[in-house]
Amino acid sequence: MTTLSRLEDRPALLPWMDAHGRAHTYLRVSLTDRCNFRCVYCMPPEGIPWREREEILTFEEIERAVRLFVRGGVRKVRLTGGEPTVRRGLTELIGRLSAIEGVEQLWMTTNGTTLRHHAAAYRKAGLTGLNVSLDSLRRDRFIELTRRDGLETVLEGIEAALAAGFAPLKLNVVVMAGVNEDELQDFVRFVADRPIQARFIEFMPFQGNGWSKGGLYPMAKMLEDLAPLEVRPVGQEPTAVGKDYEALGGRSKLAFVASMTRSFCSGCNRIRLTADGQVKSCLFLKADGNLRDAMRSGAGDDELASVVRHSLAGKWAAHPPMEDLLTRNDLSMVEIGG
Repeated sequence: MTTLSRLEDRPALLPWMDAHGRAHTYLRVSLTDRCNFRCVYCMPPEGIPWREREEILTFEEIERAVRLFVRGGVRKVRLTGGEPTVRRGLTELIGRLSAIEGVEQLWMTTNGTTLRHHAAAYRKAGLTGLNVSLDSLRRDRFIELTRRDGLETVLEGIEAALAAGFAPLKLNVVVMAGVNEDELQDFVRFVADRPIQARFIEFMPFQGNGWSKGGLYPMAKMLEDLAPLEVRPVGQEPTAVGKDYEALGGRSKLAFVASMTRSFCSGCNRIRLTADGQVKSCLFLKADGNLRDAMRSGAGDDELASVVRHSLAGKWAAHPPMEDLLTRNDLSMVEIGG
């Protein structure tokens, strides 16, 4: 019997609770800090120094970490990056993680560039859901935002994902004032009568992404712009990040992620693991503890759990005002994984 299989036979850990009584059932795992895009809100213009291969968690370490989190109550796992699909052997990892007893949902956020070739394989391996990042439906603007010419590839990938059975598919759209806010109605029409939810995300501050309050396009303004399309709220889960809406008489499914203007911190159930093993209890908090280092030094599961609990103990009840967030985080978005 292997060490990994024995983990499932051990007693469950106490739930992953923070000091504010929030249980953490959702784990986001970054597989790499590398990406084949250079999105302006995600990566500094000069780029970042990539982690060396030996600094990144191995598949065995990722699997061990996920099993540990599942024993403490995690039921949903999301694979992120950088761009997770540039990680060699991704389909194998999906299969390994989807087979873990207790993982009820296994999602991935991707820029969509590999989906036209691999969506069916990801689905067959056990991936249950997909978010595709797409911030413009216009080729010239897509190039400006991603610093790459790949709109058609992403659109083809979306079609391949739908054909593979990823429905509803979620479309992540970061909305920036003076950049792409004039495409809101275009996205609503794009998803109409299709098993796709458009998720409009407020521009968030991260190291090197040029955030300013003037660049923030708030949810309230988005709703004003979409009023002619009969936008209206619908029910949602208490811990949901996105506030769910529909438009065009229910033909279009929407969500708004208003982390800057309408905090959802009180119901937060998320914890993050960076590609090099750092534990982040909040997207905007500095990492506090490293599971990679602990595992490589021979730590047992109880010691790993202590690293996680230490991080959760320092989690805010709510993040500070948006103007203060840039001074709180020492990583760019591409290094965190969202």
